[in-house]
Amino acid sequence: QVQLVESGGGSVQAGGSVRLSCALFLNGYSISCMGWFRQAPGKEREGLATTWPANGSPPYSDSVEGRFTISQDKSKKTLYLQIDSLKPEDSARYYCAVDGRFSVDYCRRPNPSLWTYLGQGTQVTVSS
Repeated sequence: QVQLVESGGGSVQAGGSVRLSCALFLNGYSISCMGWFRQAPGKEREGLATTWPANGSPPYSDSVEGRFTISQDKSKKTLYLQIDSLKPEDSARYYCAVDGRFSVDYCRRPNPSLWTYLGQGTQVTVSS
């Protein structure tokens, strides 16, 4: 059974930074794409960044102004999302997700509602 466990959220002042972590327990499940998305109350999921598990190259980061950076530590089996210059509108629940069906090209900009596995999320609240 696949399990993803996010951590690192909390209350942050605007202008600050936060690094979210996602521990990956794949139990043999073969994945082709990893990523992060967020969802604020009353809003749809918003894709943020994805990366290929094999070589770690981030194929896509839909970050405005380059404030979101995805990375992975294969030895720790952990996925990260660094968010800089936080704004109040970044307040949301942040989720990591993985999938074994996505092609290399689809991993560049997947529909955030189609991930097969996602974690429970971690809340980030940005105050002005």
